[in-house]
Amino acid sequence: MLVLMTLPQATPALPQQALPQAAPRRITVEEAEQMAVRNHPRLASADLNAQAAGQKLNEARAAFYPTLSANMTGAGAERGSIVESGALTTSSLYSRAAGGVVLTQMVTDFGRTGDLSREASQRAAARIESAAQTRAEIVLEVRRAYSEALGSDSVLKVANETVEYRRTQLRQVETLAQSFMRSTLDVSFAQVNLSDAELTLFRAENDAHSARARLGAAMGTDSAAPFELVDEPLPAEPPADAEAMVRAALRQRPDLAALRLDHDAAISLAQAEKRLGAPTVNLLAVAGGAPAIEGPPRSTYAAAGVNVSIPIFNGGLFAARRSEAELRATAAQRDVDDLVLRVARDVRIAWLEANNAWGRLDLTARMVDQANQAVRLAQARYDLGLGGIVELNQAQLSQTTAQINAAAAKYDYITRVAELDFVTGNLTGSKP
Repeated sequence: MLVLMTLPQATPALPQQALPQAAPRRITVEEAEQMAVRNHPRLASADLNAQAAGQKLNEARAAFYPTLSANMTGAGAERGSIVESGALTTSSLYSRAAGGVVLTQMVTDFGRTGDLSREASQRAAARIESAAQTRAEIVLEVRRAYSEALGSDSVLKVANETVEYRRTQLRQVETLAQSFMRSTLDVSFAQVNLSDAELTLFRAENDAHSARARLGAAMGTDSAAPFELVDEPLPAEPPADAEAMVRAALRQRPDLAALRLDHDAAISLAQAEKRLGAPTVNLLAVAGGAPAIEGPPRSTYAAAGVNVSIPIFNGGLFAARRSEAELRATAAQRDVDDLVLRVARDVRIAWLEANNAWGRLDLTARMVDQANQAVRLAQARYDLGLGGIVELNQAQLSQTTAQINAAAAKYDYITRVAELDFVTGNLTGSKP
């Protein structure tokens, strides 16, 4: 008797489903600016340098306050030794163990420390303005890269649509050619057009990836920006008066304010160097004790006095320092004058570029409308057999070019407006 045993069949493995990828986060240009302000190392460096310059002010003001130091001395000398040859010292050759404190307070240096404190304060304020200028530069980089990325996305969309349209057209022409309603020459032209559209798509994809890489660097990250960018609204038309913008830029540009503060600091330093020849008056006080001492001196001590230091001759050092400071102050004024000229030039050029970009918006929009109409007419003529494939292809090429130019014109205008805001000192960005 045979017993048939049925072996359990293996359960077929279920196909693994790919985990859905999270959609990229949508960000606006303001959020991109905030990320750049938080993350960019150049801005962090500028802020730290500004804080370090602030400590220079504390260093300069320290001379106004007393200094207190403690001393401990232990000495063993040959019995009966009192004096030594060489430099004069404040201690004699006694065997002793002693400790005490020394207090020094400047009474006056006839304004030199005040001038140095003023210089340090002006330098610190200049570094704060420099940090503001760095912030504006980073915000401008973000806006440029953001607009470039949006423009690249628009061109990529046009390129994709063109490829799909020409693929469909190629299939239609091939079908008509099989029915002997179109020639093989039309098929060849359609294939060439498709290849040209695919080449344009290839370049557009590369440009889009490059734009994202630049945006990521502008935002302070070391990788391409994995974000979905929210389209920017079109800014208003540029102001009509360029000279008013020049005057505003001369008032509010951070780099110009920093240079003016550096010039003021150079003047303060020159004034301080002029006071090098003035006397310095210090109050001195010492007190302490010597628990172990040889001989008759007291086991405690205390003294107070006033020291007046009057420079008489130093080989022309002070005169050279004063002359150097005055020359640097004059050079700083020339630097301010030079930047004023460059700011006025940059504002006028940026205003012209913004107006030129504004004018191109209307022109490219009309070109798109005209190209669309030409494609419709060329397609109708081709469908009726009144026109050839070359005519249709030329109309399609003009349409693609017009669409790309329109997208470029829009985001170029947005970039030009950002540059105009930058050169006038209005580009401060969004605070995180």
